[in-house]
Amino acid sequence: MTVVRRAHERGITTLALDAPERRNALSARLVGELADALTECGKDADVRAVVLTHTGNTFSAGADLRDPPHPDVLVGLLRQIVELPKPVVARVTGHVRAGGLGLLGACDIAVASREATFAFTEVRIGVAPAVISLPLLPRLDPRAVARYYLTGEKFDAAEAARIGLVTAAGEDADDVLVPVLDGLRRSSPQGLAETKRLLTAKVLDTFDRDAADLTALSARLFSSAQAREGMTAFLERRDASWVW
Repeated sequence: MTVVRRAHERGITTLALDAPERRNALSARLVGELADALTECGKDADVRAVVLTHTGNTFSAGADLRDPPHPDVLVGLLRQIVELPKPVVARVTGHVRAGGLGLLGACDIAVASREATFAFTEVRIGVAPAVISLPLLPRLDPRAVARYYLTGEKFDAAEAARIGLVTAAGEDADDVLVPVLDGLRRSSPQGLAETKRLLTAKVLDTFDRDAADLTALSARLFSSAQAREGMTAFLERRDASWVW
């Protein structure tokens, strides 16, 4: 059973994260399948752009605590999205948490519906949004990201658009997508690839400069006593020991 579903229509390949029973958590398997699908899209001349979406009511709940990908593998996936010579557009109609937000940051365009909600929940389990900061920090409003990184608060699609996490939000994500996909279909493959290269240059500079340090930070935090307590509390659906 695949956990990444594929469809293709008029130059647009849709990749849907399809593990709703696990809230599309970023397991080693899901990350691997998504990376393979993106590689194929990058090589396929019939693919003008990729839409990254989901089944179920959650785009992605972040890292799968039972089967997490190695931080190096997650870095590789995020960089692959940024470097792919085709635009990648996120379509969000549900909840996005923690590591799932890294996928949004790596995408070139992201749209969300009214039902979507977002939260950087890492601090609540004793870790930090380390690896996902590679594509996110160059693109987000600094004051807003400080608030949401530090508090783990939930926020809505309108706020996500205001701070730069998504490009646009509306009542229906598919309605918001219509002019975006039309524009991509009218654009030349060469024009898209070279324009994307211009747009992502500073993000890739961040990967080159910080990826090793943030990967090491992520590994250190996830192996810490506080992270073990935080993850255990999350799985047991109770407050962590530090909650007042």
